[in-house]
Amino acid sequence: MQDRSYRLANKDDLNTLVELENSCFQTDKLSARSFKRWIQSEHAVLLLAQEKDQVAGYGLVWCHKGTRLARLYSLAVDPSMRGKGLARDLLGQLEKHAAKKGRLYMRLEVSKSNHGAIALYEQSGYRVFGEYSDYYGDHMDALRMQKQIRHSEIELESKKKIAWYQQTTEFTCGPAALMMAMRSQSPQFEMSQINELEIWREATTIFMTSGHGGCHPVGLALAAKQRGFQACVYINSQEPLFLDGVRAASKKEIMRVVHDHFIDQASKQNIEIHYSDINQTHIQQLLDDGYAVLMLISTYRLDGKKAPHWVMLTNMDEFCLYVHDPDLDNQQQPVDCQYLPIARDDFDKMSAFGSGRLKTIVAIRPC
Repeated sequence: MQDRSYRLANKDDLNTLVELENSCFQTDKLSARSFKRWIQSEHAVLLLAQEKDQVAGYGLVWCHKGTRLARLYSLAVDPSMRGKGLARDLLGQLEKHAAKKGRLYMRLEVSKSNHGAIALYEQSGYRVFGEYSDYYGDHMDALRMQKQIRHSEIELESKKKIAWYQQTTEFTCGPAALMMAMRSQSPQFEMSQINELEIWREATTIFMTSGHGGCHPVGLALAAKQRGFQACVYINSQEPLFLDGVRAASKKEIMRVVHDHFIDQASKQNIEIHYSDINQTHIQQLLDDGYAVLMLISTYRLDGKKAPHWVMLTNMDEFCLYVHDPDLDNQQQPVDCQYLPIARDDFDKMSAFGSGRLKTIVAIRPC
């Protein structure tokens, strides 16, 4: 709207903010003292919405220090100004401010009884990811919702060409990641369950911590070479991989045999194996050189489980590494697993697996 504008609040707005707060909420109200503190905080965004120079609403966002998260702390619209789309527009403005501060996600809490607000957030792209019991002063429960709010220009360009694939079993993240990488390099490559399972049969370590075996990086490189791609592997250890998660000596011996076989086959296929640590500068260089990169991560920072998991790295920018995660759980939509941002500060922790701090990537490109 032409008469609608937005500006950051200042100390002269305190009385107006308190009046607005009292007209919008019955419990859990912010005081003048609280508003003053938020206005002065360098990690907060307190934004006013104005209609014809009159304050019609406010939004408060807290940008968590040391993280890439922002939290919508409060959103209020004058009762007389509701029904004009102001809350939706104000929310969008808050997201832009938080994104400019380098935040990747906006999170919020909303009363389960506030159906209008829940609908607003859902229409704006927020999804429920948790719940708090007895959260508010009136003892109502709260839903926790989240939305990704920042997308780099590189990322937006990548969305036009990098297809995502959902692994169809619990143990085929490696083949799924490799198929996405091959498809990004060769659009005619078919991502299918048949190819997924065939690659797993070629690259599996036979055993793993539990269940079916996962995929060895050299095994994945051999599978890529078999399908017409040049491949190279970077590993920060020359020892057989994944043994620390297996107890039985007989199983460990089988995994050693498989490991040695993969190394021998890689030599015969002229696949380069670099036994060195991997840093972000090196990965960026591989991307710049036209390689597609898949990397092993620990899922601990994603789901609290210390499991090895293959993802495809789609791109990097000054804030994050972005990945396609092939593992989609029941609470997610496919978009939640695409271009998933890993903050650069978190990379070293997420890209190291096990007590030995294993780091490994596979890089491929057409021959």
